[in-house]
Amino acid sequence: MNLNTARVFVRDIARAREFYGQKLGLRVSAENLAHGYCVFNAGNCELVVESVAPDAPPQDQALVGRFTGLSFLVPSVHVAHQDLVAKGVLFSGPPERQFWGGTLATLRDPDGNQLQIVHRGAGGTR
Repeated sequence: MNLNTARVFVRDIARAREFYGQKLGLRVSAENLAHGYCVFNAGNCELVVESVAPDAPPQDQALVGRFTGLSFLVPSVHVAHQDLVAKGVLFSGPPERQFWGGTLATLRDPDGNQLQIVHRGAGGTR
C-alpha cells in the first residue's frame, strides 16, 4: 500500500488556500473554492483541504481545529520554524528534540488544526 491522500478540515477555504499555499509553500494541484476544497502537492502525498459548512452536523464540526497527526519532513526544523514564524505562522512552542532522535515543532493553521514540521535525526528512524 501507498498513502496517497491526507485530509484537513477548515471553516474558511479561501483563508486555508492562502495559508497552505503562501505560508507553507505547497503547490495547488486542483481546487474548487465554490465546492469547498483545495488539493495541494505535499511531496509523496496529496493534502486535501476541505471546508466544513457552518450548518454541518456536530460530528463534522468536530473535524475542524484538532491535532491532525500530519508531519512535514524538513531538512532543518530550526530553519523552517524561523522561516514560518517570519511569515506569521503560529507555533505552540519552539522545536523540541524527541526521545526517538528527531526534532519537531507543532504549528496551527488559521482554523486551529495542528500540524508538525519534523527532522528525523541522524539514524532516520523513529
